Amino acid sequence: MTDTRHVPSARKFSARLSSFYAALFVYSGIHLPFFPLWLEAKGLNAGAIGLVLALPMVVRIVAIPAATRMADRRDGLRGALLATSVAATLGYALLGLTNGLVAIAVVYALVSLAFTPTMPLADAFALKGLARIGGSYGRVRLWGSGAFLVGSFLAGISIDLIAARDLIWLVVAAMALSALAAFMLTPLPADPAAPDRASPSGHALLRNKAFLVAIGAASLTNASHALYYGFSTLDWTAAGIDGTAIGLLWAVGVLAEIVLFALAGHLPSRIGPTELLLIGAGGAVLRWTAMAFNPPLAALPFLQILHALSFGANHLGAILFISRVAAPGQAATAQGYFSIALGLTMAMTTSLSGWLFARYGDLAYAAMALSGLAGGAGALLAYRLRRTGAATGL
Repeated sequence: MTDTRHVPSARKFSARLSSFYAALFVYSGIHLPFFPLWLEAKGLNAGAIGLVLALPMVVRIVAIPAATRMADRRDGLRGALLATSVAATLGYALLGLTNGLVAIAVVYALVSLAFTPTMPLADAFALKGLARIGGSYGRVRLWGSGAFLVGSFLAGISIDLIAARDLIWLVVAAMALSALAAFMLTPLPADPAAPDRASPSGHALLRNKAFLVAIGAASLTNASHALYYGFSTLDWTAAGIDGTAIGLLWAVGVLAEIVLFALAGHLPSRIGPTELLLIGAGGAVLRWTAMAFNPPLAALPFLQILHALSFGANHLGAILFISRVAAPGQAATAQGYFSIALGLTMAMTTSLSGWLFARYGDLAYAAMALSGLAGGAGALLAYRLRRTGAATGL
């Protein structure tokens, strides 16, 4: 019989986890759309910005396996989240005092070493804790999406009020809030299966064909957002769209994502992880193909709604897939492998997008549509593997 005496209160655990996701995504809502503006204000051109933005995707190849595997072996997800959040806060503060491409690149690489394990660790912590209390990942994760909306909207207003060179201090403040929320997370009881002994080898996951195909497909679809994440704010600013309107455009996409996460628990049972990956890839192809034709401002909110599919459905499909395929003691490791795949594909497309955007402008979105198409092909293969029994239940 399972000992429930030390299982955390469902309400308390979910509330504090939701607060952590909210704090983390306030940071993302500021950083993702507006960090490129700070880099531009520091004198970097489009090509240099693309290279700097690719650094976290490369650095995670080293940082994430070490952090996630150690967290699995020591059953120390909460402590790892606190450590990465504090280190990232200090790193961003140092970055705010840095000038010059080389110095910015070096410091940002160090910040990325600290920060990049945070999201896979957070998802592993969430899935592990929610499984014990019977909670829904989508209902907790949607608070992060809502906070992203708040962060991007407030930052959008801020760029009309403060110098772009000062945007970094909003990032520092949001990261400090994340560290505080990590400290407040409800500790999980020790997992009897987690000690150094019998945790399954992470290499077993690398021999799972269905796992590799699915995370590859999800990564390619996710990577199709590289141009949007890195250059849409610069593009829209150059087109004369003010900061408040840009914040609202980002908010529309996130609102659509929130709706999907809120409804995730009510999706038909026949829509499983691989179906969600297919839906996400289809949304990406449609979205970026339309963006390649330089749509008018009036069309942008409607295209932003497709974020619910290109990001939301794809993310849910990947997370649900991993939660089903990872054995006990492999949760953080599986998230880590997925995050590495995300990083490799995003690094390549982000670096490429800077070069493409500088030369072709909005037409560069056609390359992003091709990335989504490749993700769809991988999702279709994962679906067929499921149909043939190679990924039962997926």
